[in-house]
Amino acid sequence: MAIPVPTQTHATPVTASSLEHFNTTPAEEAVQALLTCLNSRHWAHRLTAHRPYPDLPALLAAVDEAAYDLSPEDLTEALAAEALPALPEDTYAVAHTALSAATAAYESRFGHAFAICLDGMPANEALDHVLEGIRSRLTNDPEEERQVAADELRRLARGRLPDALQGRGAATFRVAGRDLQDDPGL
Repeated sequence: MAIPVPTQTHATPVTASSLEHFNTTPAEEAVQALLTCLNSRHWAHRLTAHRPYPDLPALLAAVDEAAYDLSPEDLTEALAAEALPALPEDTYAVAHTALSAATAAYESRFGHAFAICLDGMPANEALDHVLEGIRSRLTNDPEEERQVAADELRRLARGRLPDALQGRGAATFRVAGRDLQDDPGL
């Protein structure tokens, strides 16, 4: 299982320029960028369809609302694309074993990937936080856990949105034939 390295995230500032690019970029490109935040096509199309957003708080409110309205199918689609945060490379083998065992137990019980938002979490505390999260959430009933997972996905989407707007997600917005990260105004 390949797991990315957890890092303490620092919110990328969203500028008026990047929000304007999001508001005016072609719909399919906006959808692709949003899918880097939360892999639900319905969620991404809904946010794209409601453009333009006057400011970041309006967009974040729409992100939350659309995430709260995920259908069971949308939630399944989004969870299927999630991966656990990675362990730092110098982590002891026993930690990898513990994380693998906990993840396997979680996925066996609930039938989907474990999602957890580590925004603001120092890297040296991430493993304990993930393991504690898995262990405590294993006691949830499946419907309760889907709600918890949906809330974690919403938090992940909010945290990933600034990078997507700045063109730092897996997809980048292109306006007038240039990538947003090439724009000196960003």
